[in-house]
Amino acid sequence: MFKALGDPVRLRLFSNIASAREGEACVCDIQDVGVSQPTVSHHLKKLREAGLLESERRGSWVYYRVAPGVLAVMAQLLSPAAT
Repeated sequence: MFKALGDPVRLRLFSNIASAREGEACVCDIQDVGVSQPTVSHHLKKLREAGLLESERRGSWVYYRVAPGVLAVMAQLLSPAAT
């Protein structure tokens, strides 16, 4: 999970999706991250394969959202261990 987010472009894409107002983001709204569209698609695929994102095609656009429970798991992994 964290390895997939180790790439700055993937981290930016994930952050844009996680902070989207509606809880999901159209690829058309998040593709401006300083790389070409095919590169954006590649990085989004890697995030999906890592289980971090889910996607849904609506017409000609794909909408992405953070997979359920991912943020909670990440928060738990990053929190100090209970003693």
